[in-house]
Amino acid sequence: MRGEEAMLALILETAKKLPQVDAVAMEGSRMNRRAPKDIFQDYDVVYVVNDQESLLADRSWLEVFGEVLIQQLPEEMTLFAPTLGERFTFLTLFEDGNRIDLMLCPHSELAVLTQEDPFLTVLWDPENLILAPSAEGDKKFWLQPTHQAEFSDCCNEFWWVSTYVVKGLWRKEALYAADHLYEICQKELLRMLSWQVGNASGWDKSLGKNYKYLPDYLDEDTNRLLFEMRDFTSLSAVWQSLLTTQELFHRTALELAEKMDIAYDIMTAEKVMAYTAKWYEDQKQLKTELDE
Repeated sequence: MRGEEAMLALILETAKKLPQVDAVAMEGSRMNRRAPKDIFQDYDVVYVVNDQESLLADRSWLEVFGEVLIQQLPEEMTLFAPTLGERFTFLTLFEDGNRIDLMLCPHSELAVLTQEDPFLTVLWDPENLILAPSAEGDKKFWLQPTHQAEFSDCCNEFWWVSTYVVKGLWRKEALYAADHLYEICQKELLRMLSWQVGNASGWDKSLGKNYKYLPDYLDEDTNRLLFEMRDFTSLSAVWQSLLTTQELFHRTALELAEKMDIAYDIMTAEKVMAYTAKWYEDQKQLKTELDE
């Protein structure tokens, strides 16, 4: 696997040989001093270009980066709509394990680019085209203190969708039940836990994409529960996951509401937990009768 020094040299040398490229920058976790360093970090590269069309028409210049294992071109996909305006990206994982996310950025998109990523770092810019990003660092990604309306919405969404999971489980619609539990209920639980972390240890931190750093701030028992409740291998396992998810959410919401002096609708939470328990016990009883 080529090292960082070799990769950066290749990225710069390639840019300087292309007359269409006027500047080079890098963004993302490699430019974030707080982010853990490892061999899976991408090279989030920006080529500021004056002629994007010619670089797209003849793509042979990309071959210098190495043998491709797999590539994705978001701006040429149909199922997933592109989101970067006039910019174009080559997301490429190479055979040696390195990954380059190479963005072609026309001059017209420069202002937007510098606003998006506080870690944008200039590697080569002879004409001083790239404006310096905000000096706030990763502050835009910090945890945000919750307030009553947000807290209530989070709780309402969690308990409301819990009833969808119950319905799916009763009907033996495992995919339906697991999807609502994982994609909605457990994500609201992660949101609630992130608020708990912020309130307990300060809001001046980011928990990363998909809450990837959240386990670093949780106790051993909570981390164990978080992973145990991702067991969707059977209807029985999803039932247990739902019960555990509800219990942890309720406990966390109660504690946070008290510490932040926020109102928590305990009555609704207890009603939904009782509703869940009733249908769980009814289904167990029905299974027992059928087995007999």
